[in-house]
Amino acid sequence: MRPADRLFRIIQLMRATGRAMTAAEIAEKMEVSRRTIYRDMEHLVGSGAPIDGEPGVGYLLREDFDAPPLVFTFEQLEALAFGVRAVQMLGNDSLGRAAREALEKLEASLPKEHVERLRRAPLRAFRSGSHAGVPTSFDLVRKAISARRKIEIGYHSLSGGVTRRVVRPLGLSAFGNLWLLTAWCELRDGFRDFRLDRLEGAILLDETFPPDEERSFERYLDGVAG
Repeated sequence: MRPADRLFRIIQLMRATGRAMTAAEIAEKMEVSRRTIYRDMEHLVGSGAPIDGEPGVGYLLREDFDAPPLVFTFEQLEALAFGVRAVQMLGNDSLGRAAREALEKLEASLPKEHVERLRRAPLRAFRSGSHAGVPTSFDLVRKAISARRKIEIGYHSLSGGVTRRVVRPLGLSAFGNLWLLTAWCELRDGFRDFRLDRLEGAILLDETFPPDEERSFERYLDGVAG
């Protein structure tokens, strides 16, 4: 998670809780260390956020805090509505549920007329009758990408053979009925795409991998576009 995103989430968490929170509580919610939260709080207070408290005691967001309203054009609302519906159709249950919850939070922050526009957006996403559904490995792979943890997979090749390999999962892409995992394959020492429906016995490993511009999803996409 980017630092800027985490700072925003900390403010939203404290606002929703409505009480003083310790650094340990916030760190658990954000899945980071207490030291990171101490630094974040220093940054927020230094930036003018109305937060009272100190390390070892707790932090409280003052009641006079009010986030600026969200302003969207109608075209942006239609794009958001379509995006949520596409996720619900293409993703699995947990991702679809997350999309619905995100939409509910968005609706709660919008004027009534914008909520109605969002719900009536004439854009829909449908799953074809031949859609095989989301592979069972989808959640494991998504978790591995988020946590930058390596996975061990068995992969069925077009020739019918199965190879076991360790990969660094970088990104997921949907192509019609297919989900593709883009990863850095340690066996081949290069980028590879793997169809999720051909994975066998995927295992989430404890070993993590650091950010690497040369072995990133963005670098892979640059190569495809080039």
